[in-house]
Amino acid sequence: MQHDFDVIDRAAMAVSGGLMLLGIVVLGIVEVLAGPPYGASPVTNDAGEVVATPMIDPNLRTGLVLLGLLVLLAWGVYRMAAPRIEAGPARTTESAAD
Repeated sequence: MQHDFDVIDRAAMAVSGGLMLLGIVVLGIVEVLAGPPYGASPVTNDAGEVVATPMIDPNLRTGLVLLGLLVLLAWGVYRMAAPRIEAGPARTTESAAD
């Protein structure tokens, strides 16, 4: 099976892949290097006071991943809606000469 990706296809794959890598890998490494807490919620003590919060907001990381998936969804809809042009044998017609 031969794939025929054009500029839009490559741009959509690059943007969605970049957003997901940024949200998962890059910000995950930043969180690990920043140290505890690693969870999605702030750490509280017994009195309910916030002791520590994550360096990167979990909503930001989740939003980046979801935005990457949304770009992939839009690209998939585009690929289904765009007409596929098959490269086949050339069609010739004959016409009467004047």
